[in-house]
Amino acid sequence: MHILLVASAFNSLTQRVLAELQDRGHTVGVELALGNDDALREAVRRHAPGLIVAPMLTTAIPEDVWRAHTCLIVHPGPPGDRGPSSLDWTLQGGTESWGVTVLEAVAEMDAGDVWAWSPLKVPALAGKSDLYRGEVADAAVDAVLLAVERFASGRHRPQRQKSEDLAAGWRPFMKQAQRRIDWQADTTASVLRQLRAADSQPGVLGDLLGAQWYLHGGHPEDELRGAPGELIATRAGAICRATVDGAVWIPQLRPWRAPGSGQPSYKLPAAQALGALLPPGVPEVPVPLQLPAGRRTWTDIRYSEHGGTGGTGGVGVLNFSFPGGAMSTVQCRRLLEAYRFACTRPTSVLVLGGVRDFFSNGIHLNVIEAAASPAEESWANINAMNDLVHAVLTTTDRLTVSALGGNAAAGGVMLALAADEVWCRDGAVLNPHYTLMGLYGSEYWTYTLPRRVGEAEAQRLTQAALPVSAKRAVALGMAQRVLQAAPEELGDEVLRLAMQLAASPDLAARIAKKKATRAAHEAVKPLQQYRDEELAHMRRNFFDPAEPHAALRSSFVRKKRRRTRRRTWPGWAWRTEAVSRAFYLFAVGNHRVGRRAHGLAGDARGADGRIGRQPHRAHTHADSGVGHRHHRTAAQQGREQHQQKGAMQQRGRHGAVLGVVDQRTRMPGVAPGHGSSTWMPGWAFSSPWLAASTMPSLTPNFILRGARLATSTVSLPTSCSGW
Repeated sequence: MHILLVASAFNSLTQRVLAELQDRGHTVGVELALGNDDALREAVRRHAPGLIVAPMLTTAIPEDVWRAHTCLIVHPGPPGDRGPSSLDWTLQGGTESWGVTVLEAVAEMDAGDVWAWSPLKVPALAGKSDLYRGEVADAAVDAVLLAVERFASGRHRPQRQKSEDLAAGWRPFMKQAQRRIDWQADTTASVLRQLRAADSQPGVLGDLLGAQWYLHGGHPEDELRGAPGELIATRAGAICRATVDGAVWIPQLRPWRAPGSGQPSYKLPAAQALGALLPPGVPEVPVPLQLPAGRRTWTDIRYSEHGGTGGTGGVGVLNFSFPGGAMSTVQCRRLLEAYRFACTRPTSVLVLGGVRDFFSNGIHLNVIEAAASPAEESWANINAMNDLVHAVLTTTDRLTVSALGGNAAAGGVMLALAADEVWCRDGAVLNPHYTLMGLYGSEYWTYTLPRRVGEAEAQRLTQAALPVSAKRAVALGMAQRVLQAAPEELGDEVLRLAMQLAASPDLAARIAKKKATRAAHEAVKPLQQYRDEELAHMRRNFFDPAEPHAALRSSFVRKKRRRTRRRTWPGWAWRTEAVSRAFYLFAVGNHRVGRRAHGLAGDARGADGRIGRQPHRAHTHADSGVGHRHHRTAAQQGREQHQQKGAMQQRGRHGAVLGVVDQRTRMPGVAPGHGSSTWMPGWAFSSPWLAASTMPSLTPNFILRGARLATSTVSLPTSCSGW
């Protein structure tokens, strides 16, 4: 089918649903729903989807849309649960089991018929954002895929929810009054539930050192003690605050700002956010890199060893987990120091990562934005990332493995690729590109990515700027394994496989071959040359005031909504294989051959790319109001296809109609003014990152005349602060 995803942001779940549906042969469009009902209606008309799915939606779908099209809403709760703060109430109440429901959009929130649902277990120590990207995302994808399969069959009848269950299941939006922590009375367990129910957004608002702060994240401390509410220690940027019966670690803070003040408010490492407010007597309390098994305390980097006899053949595991996946200059240097220590240990396999949630999202944009000189901090951060990646690339006395329990992006992907093998938990999403933030990229990507996927595919991945699923990453050669493990079980599964690798009889031969290969590559082109070439671009991105990166970074960090304007499309947006072919055909004026290329792309949706291979495609009568579905005959589909073709040809005389394509980029080989439509990644064009279209390094391949782009307000993704 051709499926339209409607989402309030292109967040981690939306990306994962997109990738999973594409992997199963569907063509998928993405439209950001930002409260403009007319824009959404136009998008639906433009796409004419067989099905609409909303993975993450904070605004209502217009009634005329859900009456005319089946719209499936993903709700992070089991059937009967309703309301906008489902996970917040769940975690705050200490619930151990939960679920995700896919239900049909109706006038009343979360009251529609249930198409599918999937249960999940709530881990004891997971925060809301971690749970959302882990167990909730797993359950959501299972439920969405089942719902899509049921819808496509044309035989399934969704289950109606009972009115008494709907009335009992409603829970309102959770306000700060319900999140309040009483540090003089609340136990550690109670404080942790409050913090975890708001860890990424919105945080828990409270007083600290004479100011109002949102507290983000919470972890238990088993040894340190103090007066309730007192700051008793810092560690690697986090602060430790005493409770009535213990203490908790809080990694990040965000200052409260009066509405309309215009002052920035974004998350920073807690100690950095406090700055001069932090009392000088609060000690920095480090912990050993190798913690005893029984300790319950927070640290973002840990090392452990397993197996091995006679001082060799064991497995070293270097776990790291930074809030939001972003890695500041200081964090990169600390991780490099830990990596160098791990390399002194008598192991034959060294694992990086291996924990739930983010692997890495590259440099820390929030810390950079807060710096006295963002350009200088950017430069220091990218060099620190490069130092870390270089250390992994030049490790030739053992095998290295990157184990991704969650998503990775930009430099975080390149850090993973520096290892000999990449293992991804099923459900991890990779974004191996920098261009949406106006950056050329570094971390030796021009060396690591092409040697895994080939030069042409490396260019496509970095310029198409689309998410890659774990399975797709293996198919492309970016990764070697997809791990079928729940987030809580990932560490054990990674260790089991690493022990097998360490015990393999050909291990010594593999290490010797690796060392010889690295020497041969260095003789042809030294790693320093790759680094110098990449950093020449990056220095311009950071320091040249004409470059768009600073504005894009600021908008991303401060979550500003910016308006896109009509502009020339950037060259990177058009450089996927099918698009390049289509525009080449347009350039030589071969209209008919362009249509043939469209057909060769495997798209059987008709001349405008809209009608999918749906022998049982269903729709809802807009005039009946009862949701009755019926199957269209082949003759009806043919008439509709002919009518849509004519309509698209008429619109083509006045400009391109922008849509969304999957990674195979199904599109007609016809450009604006030549009687057909041009299908492009609509989510990219509706984002503020389009400001990058004028950057010198993104020179357009073709100047498109007459292409139309509706002005829209855009919500930036909020799932990470790295790039």
